[in-house]
Amino acid sequence: MNDIIIIGAGTAGLTAAIYGQRAGLSCKVFEKYAPGGQIVNSPSIENYPGMYGVSGYDYSMALFGQAQKLGAEIEFSEVTGIDFSGDIKKVITSSGEFEAKAVIIANGAARRKIGCKGEEEFEGRGVSYCATCDGAFFRGKTVAVVGGGESAFEETEYLSKICDKVYLIHRRDVFSAAKTAVDSVLKTKNVTVLTNSVIEEIKGENAVSFVAIKNRANGSISEIPLSAVFVAIGLIPENGIFKDVLKLDEAGYFDADENCETGIEGVFVAGDTRKKHLRQLVTAASDGAVAANAAAGYIRKKFSE
Repeated sequence: MNDIIIIGAGTAGLTAAIYGQRAGLSCKVFEKYAPGGQIVNSPSIENYPGMYGVSGYDYSMALFGQAQKLGAEIEFSEVTGIDFSGDIKKVITSSGEFEAKAVIIANGAARRKIGCKGEEEFEGRGVSYCATCDGAFFRGKTVAVVGGGESAFEETEYLSKICDKVYLIHRRDVFSAAKTAVDSVLKTKNVTVLTNSVIEEIKGENAVSFVAIKNRANGSISEIPLSAVFVAIGLIPENGIFKDVLKLDEAGYFDADENCETGIEGVFVAGDTRKKHLRQLVTAASDGAVAANAAAGYIRKKFSE
């Protein structure tokens, strides 16, 4: 049995593992994909203190290696169930059932989908949710990015360097991305920005060949030939297996405050999976440290009595 089980190996989860191990506790981390979470796909990190310009992949691997070096055990398995009813918490995964004195949930959030016709049909055949993963397949071609936030502008800037033309499609006429990111993209010659626009349908035969776009201002429909659609419209929490046990807000995020505590003793949440005003690497790292410190305090008090 481990002292702490951590669900998720993104910034929050791996930071929690680092702080937990440094507190003298044994930590086991479960991750169903790859370490690093969403940031692993970022070509450059420019808003994390002291790490300007490092790639998301390099950052993720450094964090992963640091946690391992300190002794954290990291297993790539999907968590499918939990039992938090007793003092000893149980976590069921695709590789078996495990126990711990405390649990930190840092499972992040998943990519939000457009929901238009053709999106699922062409996923992996021109529809992508990761420009740094799949952009190279469309080098020299015309592509589109959907979204108006930081991730959409990051993807657009990255693709503009390798693709012949990039359309940035946003349903509103204002952007939520930082002004510096917006200004940079607007100055890029091979980027065309389409505001007040949504993709009605993604079309093609064996792969994406064009999209039908609706102008929300006048209702007109136009078709644009292109080879890929990169969707960057935000995140959605995947907290379904916890909904009957832990309190969620109306959007499906854990209703836990800055102390990262839940309504169950010995269970903590950290990172993008909980409700918060700002979802950034620095806040995820902060959550991981806070949650691990709280878990260590709980374990020492609860299990030394």
